[in-house]
Amino acid sequence: MSKTKVAILKTTPATVKRDYHELMNLAGYQDVIAKDADTGLKINISWHFFFPAASTTPWQLDGVINSMLADGYKKELIHGCHNRTVVIDAHLGERENKQLDVIEKHGLRNVHLYEGEEWINIKDAVGDLTKKFLCLNEVYPKGFMIPKRFIGENIIHLPTVKTHVFTTTTGAMKNAFGGLLNEHRHWTHPVIHETLVDLLMIQKKIHRGIFAVMDGTFAGDGPGPRCMLPHTKNVILASSDQVAIDATAARLMGFDPLKDCKFIRLAHEAGLGCGDVRDIELVGEPEAARENWHFVGPFKKMTFASRMQHAIYWGALKRPIEWSLKTWMAPWAYIASVVYHDAYWYPRFSKLKMQDCLASEWGRLFENWANVTQTENGYENIGPEIPGYMRNYSAMLKQSMKVLGTCVTEAPEIAARRRRKQTASK
Repeated sequence: MSKTKVAILKTTPATVKRDYHELMNLAGYQDVIAKDADTGLKINISWHFFFPAASTTPWQLDGVINSMLADGYKKELIHGCHNRTVVIDAHLGERENKQLDVIEKHGLRNVHLYEGEEWINIKDAVGDLTKKFLCLNEVYPKGFMIPKRFIGENIIHLPTVKTHVFTTTTGAMKNAFGGLLNEHRHWTHPVIHETLVDLLMIQKKIHRGIFAVMDGTFAGDGPGPRCMLPHTKNVILASSDQVAIDATAARLMGFDPLKDCKFIRLAHEAGLGCGDVRDIELVGEPEAARENWHFVGPFKKMTFASRMQHAIYWGALKRPIEWSLKTWMAPWAYIASVVYHDAYWYPRFSKLKMQDCLASEWGRLFENWANVTQTENGYENIGPEIPGYMRNYSAMLKQSMKVLGTCVTEAPEIAARRRRKQTASK
Protein backbone atom coordinates (compact mmCIF):
# COMPACT_ATOMS: atom_id res chain seq x y z
CA MET A 1 0.00 0.00 0.00
CA SER A 2 1.37 3.41 -0.96
CA LYS A 3 2.21 5.86 1.78
CA THR A 4 0.34 9.09 2.31
CA LYS A 5 2.23 12.02 0.77
CA VAL A 6 3.24 15.42 2.12
CA ALA A 7 5.16 17.87 -0.06
CA ILE A 8 7.58 20.34 1.51
CA LEU A 9 9.85 22.96 -0.05
CA LYS A 10 12.16 25.71 1.08
CA THR A 11 11.25 29.03 -0.48
CA THR A 12 12.14 32.72 -0.86
CA PRO A 13 10.11 35.76 -1.89
CA ALA A 14 11.81 35.72 -5.32
CA THR A 15 10.68 32.13 -6.01
CA VAL A 16 7.58 31.61 -3.84
CA LYS A 17 5.01 31.72 -6.67
CA ARG A 18 6.90 29.09 -8.63
CA ASP A 19 7.49 27.10 -5.45
CA TYR A 20 3.81 27.00 -4.54
CA HIS A 21 2.98 25.70 -8.01
CA GLU A 22 5.60 22.96 -7.72
CA LEU A 23 4.55 22.15 -4.16
CA MET A 24 0.87 21.66 -4.97
CA ASN A 25 1.61 19.42 -7.92
CA LEU A 26 4.15 17.38 -5.96
CA ALA A 27 1.35 16.70 -3.49
CA GLY A 28 -1.02 15.73 -6.30
CA TYR A 29 -3.70 18.36 -5.77
CA GLN A 30 -5.13 17.94 -9.27
CA ASP A 31 -5.98 14.34 -8.40
CA VAL A 32 -8.29 15.40 -5.57
CA ILE A 33 -9.51 18.92 -6.47
CA ALA A 34 -12.00 18.47 -9.30
CA LYS A 35 -11.95 21.15 -11.98
CA ASP A 36 -15.70 21.02 -12.60
CA ALA A 37 -16.68 21.80 -8.99
CA ASP A 38 -16.64 25.04 -7.04
CA THR A 39 -13.53 25.38 -4.88
CA GLY A 40 -13.48 27.32 -1.64
CA LEU A 41 -10.13 28.65 -0.46
CA LYS A 42 -10.62 28.49 3.31
CA ILE A 43 -8.64 31.49 4.51
CA ASN A 44 -7.39 31.49 8.09
CA ILE A 45 -7.68 34.68 10.15
CA SER A 46 -6.61 34.07 13.73
CA TRP A 47 -6.30 37.79 14.42
CA HIS A 48 -7.75 40.72 12.53
CA PHE A 49 -4.47 42.59 13.10
CA PHE A 50 -1.37 41.42 11.28
CA PHE A 51 0.89 39.19 13.33
CA PRO A 52 3.45 36.89 11.66
CA ALA A 53 2.29 33.25 11.45
CA ALA A 54 -1.18 33.99 12.82
CA SER A 55 -3.09 34.14 9.53
CA THR A 56 -2.98 33.12 5.87
CA THR A 57 -0.25 35.16 4.16
CA PRO A 58 -0.98 37.09 0.95
CA TRP A 59 1.76 35.20 -0.94
CA GLN A 60 0.25 31.90 0.21
CA LEU A 61 -3.19 32.85 -1.11
CA ASP A 62 -1.71 34.38 -4.27
CA GLY A 63 0.48 31.32 -4.86
CA VAL A 64 -2.47 28.92 -4.64
CA ILE A 65 -4.65 31.00 -6.95
CA ASN A 66 -1.86 31.49 -9.52
CA SER A 67 -1.17 27.74 -9.47
CA MET A 68 -4.79 26.80 -10.01
CA LEU A 69 -5.23 29.24 -12.88
CA ALA A 70 -2.02 28.04 -14.51
CA ASP A 71 -3.28 24.45 -14.27
CA GLY A 72 -6.57 25.16 -16.01
CA TYR A 73 -8.96 25.78 -13.13
CA LYS A 74 -11.66 28.31 -14.01
CA LYS A 75 -11.61 31.60 -12.14
CA GLU A 76 -15.38 31.62 -11.81
CA LEU A 77 -15.21 28.32 -9.88
CA ILE A 78 -12.73 29.61 -7.26
CA HIS A 79 -13.67 31.80 -4.30
CA GLY A 80 -12.23 33.05 -1.04
CA CYS A 81 -14.03 31.65 2.00
CA HIS A 82 -14.28 33.21 5.47
CA ASN A 83 -16.00 32.37 8.71
CA ARG A 84 -16.91 34.74 11.51
CA THR A 85 -15.76 34.61 15.11
CA VAL A 86 -17.24 36.89 17.76
CA VAL A 87 -13.77 38.09 18.82
CA ILE A 88 -12.32 38.37 15.30
CA ASP A 89 -13.60 40.73 12.59
CA ALA A 90 -13.11 38.85 9.32
CA HIS A 91 -13.64 41.95 7.17
CA LEU A 92 -11.03 43.91 9.10
CA GLY A 93 -8.76 40.88 9.11
CA GLU A 94 -8.83 40.31 5.36
CA ARG A 95 -7.83 43.96 4.86
CA GLU A 96 -5.14 44.11 7.56
CA ASN A 97 -3.64 40.78 6.41
CA LYS A 98 -3.83 41.86 2.73
CA GLN A 99 -5.85 38.82 1.69
CA LEU A 100 -8.57 40.99 0.19
CA ASP A 101 -5.94 42.63 -2.06
CA VAL A 102 -5.19 39.21 -3.55
CA ILE A 103 -8.84 38.23 -4.02
CA GLU A 104 -9.61 41.53 -5.74
CA LYS A 105 -6.49 41.36 -7.92
CA HIS A 106 -7.67 38.04 -9.34
CA GLY A 107 -11.32 39.13 -9.55
CA LEU A 108 -12.57 36.21 -7.44
CA ARG A 109 -15.75 35.92 -5.45
CA ASN A 110 -15.30 36.44 -1.72
CA VAL A 111 -17.72 34.43 0.41
CA HIS A 112 -18.38 35.27 4.06
CA LEU A 113 -20.27 32.24 5.32
CA TYR A 114 -22.27 34.20 7.90
CA GLU A 115 -23.62 36.72 5.44
CA GLY A 116 -26.52 35.50 3.33
CA GLU A 117 -25.41 31.87 3.08
CA GLU A 118 -27.85 29.05 3.80
CA TRP A 119 -27.01 26.68 6.64
CA ILE A 120 -28.58 23.23 7.06
CA ASN A 121 -28.85 20.76 9.92
CA ILE A 122 -26.01 18.30 10.19
CA LYS A 123 -28.35 15.29 10.07
CA ASP A 124 -29.75 16.48 6.75
CA ALA A 125 -26.19 16.90 5.45
CA VAL A 126 -24.51 13.66 6.54
CA GLY A 127 -27.29 11.33 7.68
CA ASP A 128 -26.20 8.33 9.73
CA LEU A 129 -22.60 9.55 9.92
CA THR A 130 -23.72 11.43 13.03
CA LYS A 131 -23.88 8.07 14.84
CA LYS A 132 -20.07 7.83 14.57
CA PHE A 133 -19.33 11.21 16.15
CA LEU A 134 -17.01 11.13 19.14
CA CYS A 135 -18.51 14.14 20.94
CA LEU A 136 -20.67 16.47 18.85
CA ASN A 137 -23.93 14.66 19.62
CA GLU A 138 -23.34 15.29 23.33
CA VAL A 139 -22.26 18.90 22.83
CA TYR A 140 -25.23 19.66 20.56
CA PRO A 141 -28.10 17.27 21.47
CA LYS A 142 -30.41 19.10 19.06
CA GLY A 143 -27.85 19.03 16.27
CA PHE A 144 -26.02 21.94 14.67
CA MET A 145 -25.86 23.72 11.33
CA ILE A 146 -23.26 23.66 8.55
CA PRO A 147 -23.05 25.73 5.34
CA LYS A 148 -25.15 24.18 2.59
CA ARG A 149 -22.73 25.42 -0.06
CA PHE A 150 -20.02 23.08 1.29
CA ILE A 151 -21.88 19.99 0.09
CA GLY A 152 -20.22 18.84 -3.15
CA GLU A 153 -17.69 21.69 -3.07
CA ASN A 154 -13.90 21.35 -3.04
CA ILE A 155 -12.12 22.89 -0.08
CA ILE A 156 -8.49 23.99 0.09
CA HIS A 157 -7.41 24.91 3.60
CA LEU A 158 -4.82 27.67 3.98
CA PRO A 159 -3.41 27.37 7.52
CA THR A 160 -0.03 28.47 8.84
CA VAL A 161 2.53 26.61 10.98
CA LYS A 162 1.87 27.57 14.60
CA THR A 163 1.13 26.42 18.11
CA HIS A 164 -2.21 26.65 19.92
CA VAL A 165 -3.10 26.89 23.61
CA PHE A 166 -5.93 24.35 23.26
CA THR A 167 -4.48 21.79 20.83
CA THR A 168 -0.66 22.22 21.12
CA THR A 169 -0.46 22.84 17.36
CA THR A 170 -3.02 24.01 14.85
CA GLY A 171 -3.18 23.55 11.11
CA ALA A 172 -5.34 21.92 8.46
CA MET A 173 -7.73 20.07 10.77
CA LYS A 174 -8.35 23.08 13.03
CA ASN A 175 -8.91 25.30 10.00
CA ALA A 176 -12.31 23.66 9.46
CA PHE A 177 -13.49 24.64 12.95
CA GLY A 178 -14.91 28.08 12.22
CA GLY A 179 -16.45 27.20 8.88
CA LEU A 180 -18.28 24.04 9.90
CA LEU A 181 -19.69 25.04 13.28
CA ASN A 182 -22.21 27.85 13.25
CA GLU A 183 -23.00 29.20 16.71
CA HIS A 184 -21.68 28.24 20.15
CA ARG A 185 -18.37 26.87 18.88
CA HIS A 186 -16.85 27.53 22.29
CA TRP A 187 -19.07 24.79 23.74
CA THR A 188 -16.70 22.29 22.13
CA HIS A 189 -13.52 23.61 23.77
CA PRO A 190 -13.52 21.05 26.61
CA VAL A 191 -13.57 18.30 23.94
CA ILE A 192 -11.70 20.18 21.22
CA HIS A 193 -9.57 17.21 20.09
CA GLU A 194 -12.59 14.97 19.61
CA THR A 195 -14.40 17.83 17.87
CA LEU A 196 -11.67 18.17 15.24
CA VAL A 197 -11.94 14.46 14.48
CA ASP A 198 -15.72 14.70 14.08
CA LEU A 199 -15.28 17.69 11.77
CA LEU A 200 -12.82 15.78 9.60
CA MET A 201 -15.38 12.98 9.28
CA ILE A 202 -17.92 15.54 8.14
CA GLN A 203 -15.53 17.05 5.61
CA LYS A 204 -14.77 13.69 4.07
CA LYS A 205 -18.51 13.12 3.67
CA ILE A 206 -19.58 16.46 2.22
CA HIS A 207 -16.65 17.81 0.18
CA ARG A 208 -15.84 16.74 -3.37
CA GLY A 209 -12.15 17.10 -2.59
CA ILE A 210 -10.06 18.24 0.39
CA PHE A 211 -6.54 19.67 0.21
CA ALA A 212 -4.32 21.78 2.45
CA VAL A 213 -1.55 24.23 1.66
CA MET A 214 0.33 25.35 4.77
CA ASP A 215 2.59 28.38 4.96
CA GLY A 216 5.66 28.19 7.19
CA THR A 217 7.53 31.19 5.87
CA PHE A 218 6.67 32.50 9.32
CA ALA A 219 6.03 29.99 12.12
CA GLY A 220 4.63 30.75 15.56
CA ASP A 221 5.72 29.35 18.93
CA GLY A 222 4.24 29.95 22.37
CA PRO A 223 0.62 30.64 23.39
CA GLY A 224 -0.90 30.70 19.90
CA PRO A 225 -2.78 31.38 17.79
CA ARG A 226 -2.30 35.04 18.69
CA CYS A 227 0.22 35.89 21.42
CA MET A 228 3.13 34.00 19.89
CA LEU A 229 6.84 34.42 19.32
CA PRO A 230 7.10 34.27 15.51
CA HIS A 231 10.11 32.92 13.64
CA THR A 232 11.17 33.09 10.00
CA LYS A 233 11.37 29.49 8.73
CA ASN A 234 11.04 29.68 4.91
CA VAL A 235 9.09 26.44 4.38
CA ILE A 236 5.78 25.58 2.69
CA LEU A 237 3.84 22.32 2.86
CA ALA A 238 0.92 20.69 1.03
CA SER A 239 -1.07 17.46 1.21
CA SER A 240 -4.45 15.91 0.54
CA ASP A 241 -4.14 14.18 3.94
CA GLN A 242 -5.14 16.68 6.64
CA VAL A 243 -3.80 14.47 9.43
CA ALA A 244 -0.43 13.90 7.74
CA ILE A 245 0.26 17.57 7.01
CA ASP A 246 -0.56 18.49 10.61
CA ALA A 247 1.68 15.67 11.86
CA THR A 248 4.54 16.82 9.62
CA ALA A 249 4.21 20.41 10.83
CA ALA A 250 4.06 19.27 14.45
CA ARG A 251 7.23 17.22 13.95
CA LEU A 252 8.97 20.27 12.46
CA MET A 253 8.09 22.31 15.52
CA GLY A 254 9.65 19.65 17.72
CA PHE A 255 6.60 17.72 18.91
CA ASP A 256 5.72 14.04 18.74
CA PRO A 257 2.44 14.17 16.78
CA LEU A 258 0.93 10.96 18.20
CA LYS A 259 1.99 11.75 21.76
CA ASP A 260 1.68 15.53 22.02
CA CYS A 261 -1.30 16.19 19.72
CA LYS A 262 -4.35 14.20 20.80
CA PHE A 263 -6.42 15.25 17.78
CA ILE A 264 -3.77 13.81 15.44
CA ARG A 265 -3.64 10.54 17.37
CA LEU A 266 -7.44 10.19 17.44
CA ALA A 267 -7.74 10.91 13.72
CA HIS A 268 -4.94 8.46 12.97
CA GLU A 269 -6.59 5.73 15.04
CA ALA A 270 -9.93 6.40 13.32
CA GLY A 271 -8.32 5.87 9.91
CA LEU A 272 -8.99 9.43 8.79
CA GLY A 273 -5.37 10.03 7.79
CA CYS A 274 -1.81 9.22 8.75
CA GLY A 275 -0.41 10.74 11.92
CA ASP A 276 2.66 8.52 12.14
CA VAL A 277 5.51 10.42 10.52
CA ARG A 278 7.34 7.13 9.83
CA ASP A 279 4.61 6.22 7.37
CA ILE A 280 4.45 9.57 5.55
CA GLU A 281 6.18 9.91 2.19
CA LEU A 282 7.94 13.27 2.06
CA VAL A 283 8.41 14.72 -1.43
CA GLY A 284 10.10 17.87 -2.65
CA GLU A 285 12.84 18.57 -0.12
CA PRO A 286 12.43 15.83 2.51
CA GLU A 287 15.47 17.03 4.45
CA ALA A 288 13.57 20.23 5.28
CA ALA A 289 10.87 18.19 7.05
CA ARG A 290 13.48 16.49 9.21
CA GLU A 291 14.53 19.73 10.87
CA ASN A 292 13.65 20.18 14.53
CA TRP A 293 12.89 23.74 15.52
CA HIS A 294 12.68 22.87 19.23
CA PHE A 295 9.65 25.07 19.89
CA VAL A 296 8.80 25.34 23.58
CA GLY A 297 5.10 24.99 22.81
CA PRO A 298 2.04 26.84 24.08
CA PHE A 299 2.03 25.81 27.74
CA LYS A 300 5.37 26.91 29.20
CA LYS A 301 4.98 30.66 28.76
CA MET A 302 1.24 31.17 28.81
CA THR A 303 -0.41 34.57 28.88
CA PHE A 304 -2.89 35.60 31.54
CA ALA A 305 -5.72 35.02 29.03
CA SER A 306 -4.58 31.51 28.07
CA ARG A 307 -4.15 30.52 31.74
CA MET A 308 -7.69 31.68 32.46
CA GLN A 309 -9.04 29.78 29.44
CA HIS A 310 -7.42 26.58 30.65
CA ALA A 311 -8.75 27.12 34.16
CA ILE A 312 -12.29 27.64 32.82
CA TYR A 313 -12.39 24.69 30.45
CA TRP A 314 -10.22 22.15 32.27
CA GLY A 315 -9.21 23.52 35.66
CA ALA A 316 -10.35 25.04 38.92
CA LEU A 317 -12.76 27.53 37.32
CA LYS A 318 -14.65 24.94 35.25
CA ARG A 319 -17.40 24.27 37.77
CA PRO A 320 -18.04 27.86 38.94
CA ILE A 321 -17.72 29.63 35.56
CA GLU A 322 -18.02 27.41 32.48
CA TRP A 323 -21.81 27.12 32.80
CA SER A 324 -22.12 30.87 32.15
CA LEU A 325 -20.63 30.41 28.67
CA LYS A 326 -23.76 28.45 27.70
CA THR A 327 -26.16 31.23 28.72
CA TRP A 328 -26.97 34.80 27.72
CA MET A 329 -24.05 35.88 29.95
CA ALA A 330 -21.44 34.39 27.57
CA PRO A 331 -20.52 37.75 25.94
CA TRP A 332 -18.51 38.59 29.07
CA ALA A 333 -15.86 36.17 27.80
CA TYR A 334 -15.84 37.68 24.30
CA ILE A 335 -15.43 41.18 25.74
CA ALA A 336 -12.60 40.03 28.01
CA SER A 337 -10.77 38.46 25.07
CA VAL A 338 -10.94 41.58 22.91
CA VAL A 339 -9.91 43.89 25.76
CA TYR A 340 -6.94 41.71 26.67
CA HIS A 341 -5.65 40.88 23.20
CA ASP A 342 -6.51 44.00 21.19
CA ALA A 343 -6.34 46.77 23.77
CA TYR A 344 -3.59 45.43 26.02
CA TRP A 345 -1.34 42.71 24.57
CA TYR A 346 -1.05 43.87 20.97
CA PRO A 347 -0.11 47.53 21.68
CA ARG A 348 2.24 46.54 24.49
CA PHE A 349 4.05 43.46 23.18
CA SER A 350 3.53 42.92 19.46
CA LYS A 351 6.17 45.34 18.17
CA LEU A 352 8.93 43.65 20.17
CA LYS A 353 7.71 40.14 19.29
CA MET A 354 7.51 40.90 15.56
CA GLN A 355 10.77 42.82 15.21
CA ASP A 356 12.96 40.07 13.75
CA CYS A 357 10.28 38.81 11.38
CA LEU A 358 9.50 42.29 10.09
CA ALA A 359 13.20 42.80 9.32
CA SER A 360 13.24 39.63 7.22
CA GLU A 361 12.55 39.49 3.49
CA TRP A 362 9.04 38.21 4.24
CA GLY A 363 8.38 41.12 6.57
CA ARG A 364 9.53 43.55 3.90
CA LEU A 365 7.37 41.76 1.33
CA PHE A 366 4.32 42.08 3.55
CA GLU A 367 4.85 45.73 4.40
CA ASN A 368 5.48 46.70 0.76
CA TRP A 369 2.96 44.27 -0.77
CA ALA A 370 1.18 46.92 -2.84
CA ASN A 371 4.39 48.11 -4.47
CA VAL A 372 6.48 44.97 -5.04
CA THR A 373 7.44 43.83 -8.53
CA GLN A 374 5.73 40.56 -9.41
CA THR A 375 7.48 38.14 -11.72
CA GLU A 376 6.53 34.72 -13.02
CA ASN A 377 8.49 33.13 -10.17
CA GLY A 378 7.82 35.42 -7.24
CA TYR A 379 8.31 38.97 -5.99
CA GLU A 380 11.23 41.32 -6.45
CA ASN A 381 12.05 44.85 -5.29
CA ILE A 382 10.47 44.11 -1.95
CA GLY A 383 11.66 47.34 -0.43
CA PRO A 384 14.12 48.33 2.31
CA GLU A 385 14.32 46.90 5.79
CA ILE A 386 11.58 48.27 7.99
CA PRO A 387 12.99 50.43 10.78
CA GLY A 388 10.03 49.82 13.08
CA TYR A 389 6.49 48.59 13.12
CA MET A 390 4.65 51.56 11.63
CA ARG A 391 1.09 51.33 12.91
CA ASN A 392 -1.33 53.92 14.26
CA TYR A 393 -2.23 52.32 17.57
CA SER A 394 -4.92 54.91 18.29
CA ALA A 395 -6.69 54.00 15.06
CA MET A 396 -6.28 50.32 15.85
CA LEU A 397 -7.78 50.85 19.28
CA LYS A 398 -10.82 52.46 17.68
CA GLN A 399 -11.15 49.43 15.42
CA SER A 400 -10.96 47.19 18.48
CA MET A 401 -13.78 49.11 20.11
CA LYS A 402 -15.95 48.37 17.08
CA VAL A 403 -15.14 44.69 17.46
CA LEU A 404 -15.99 45.01 21.14
CA GLY A 405 -19.45 46.27 20.21
CA THR A 406 -19.93 43.40 17.78
CA CYS A 407 -19.04 40.95 20.55
CA VAL A 408 -22.28 41.95 22.22
CA THR A 409 -24.64 42.75 19.35
CA GLU A 410 -23.67 39.73 17.23
CA ALA A 411 -23.02 37.26 20.04
CA PRO A 412 -25.00 34.08 19.27
CA GLU A 413 -26.56 34.15 22.73
CA ILE A 414 -27.83 37.72 22.26
CA ALA A 415 -28.85 37.07 18.66
CA ALA A 416 -30.87 34.03 19.74
CA ARG A 417 -32.76 36.08 22.34
CA ARG A 418 -33.39 38.77 19.72
CA ARG A 419 -34.81 36.19 17.30
CA ARG A 420 -37.09 34.78 20.01
CA LYS A 421 -38.44 38.23 20.81
CA GLN A 422 -39.03 38.97 17.14
CA THR A 423 -40.87 35.67 16.72
CA ALA A 424 -42.99 36.30 19.80
CA SER A 425 -44.01 39.78 18.62
CA LYS A 426 -45.39 38.51 15.30
